[in-house]
Amino acid sequence: MTQDLKKKAAELRMDALRMISKAGSGHTGGSMSAMDILVALYYGIGRADQKKEDDKDYVILSKGHGVPAQYAILADLGYFDKDELEHLRQVGAMLQGHPCPKIPGITLATGSLGQGFSAAHGLALSLKLDKKPNQVFAILGDGELQEGIVWETAMSAGHYMSDNLIAIVDNNKLQIDGTNRQIMNVDPIQAKFESFGWRVIQVTDGHDFKQLLPAIERAKKNERQPTCIWCHTVKGKGVPFAENKVEYHGAALSEEELKVAEEALLG
Repeated sequence: MTQDLKKKAAELRMDALRMISKAGSGHTGGSMSAMDILVALYYGIGRADQKKEDDKDYVILSKGHGVPAQYAILADLGYFDKDELEHLRQVGAMLQGHPCPKIPGITLATGSLGQGFSAAHGLALSLKLDKKPNQVFAILGDGELQEGIVWETAMSAGHYMSDNLIAIVDNNKLQIDGTNRQIMNVDPIQAKFESFGWRVIQVTDGHDFKQLLPAIERAKKNERQPTCIWCHTVKGKGVPFAENKVEYHGAALSEEELKVAEEALLG
């Protein structure tokens, strides 16, 4: 199964890269670092891609700038025509630069960092009040942890013991202007979440499905407290010349770079 997921992730990475390149605008680095997390949720667990509201788990991309990765997945799963990927960020087109609930498969508008996490907890609380079994996955960037609203949400979720809320931190250690430690150190991530009453599951390689899938399963079974899956990832993962390079945070690949990326990803 993990080999199938790796192959699927490589194909979807190319879809996202082509999409960003065609637009001439978008966030390459963070889309690549989050791809395997999203693939694990949509293809490896089996509930995130359900179209019936009562059956599905919700995936909220709080780091909304990484949405090309999610768009590639939603198109692959048939939420909308794959031709839409050709029109990312174009005036009058459906696919905006950040998630919008008018897009099939997108639940909440996100992009202003931290607010998607807060809204995800609101959704989790409403599901609890309605006694529904759905779970909510909120994917955060590590630079996003610099926002105060993140820790207000962490405090609230711990207080209400929101065990249907699972935060996944895409810890690629880079943001638009440099390393997190240079700009505003967010460590210690585990101790901070635990201080608010969260269970923390560390994934030392957030691109290894053999680690990701069991971590998600453990989080789904956790009771009486929210869970944070702390994933160590690589910015630009899968694109050798872009890996761990802050320059590719928001850079679209050229045609020549796309060819190099395709050879690396698809052979």
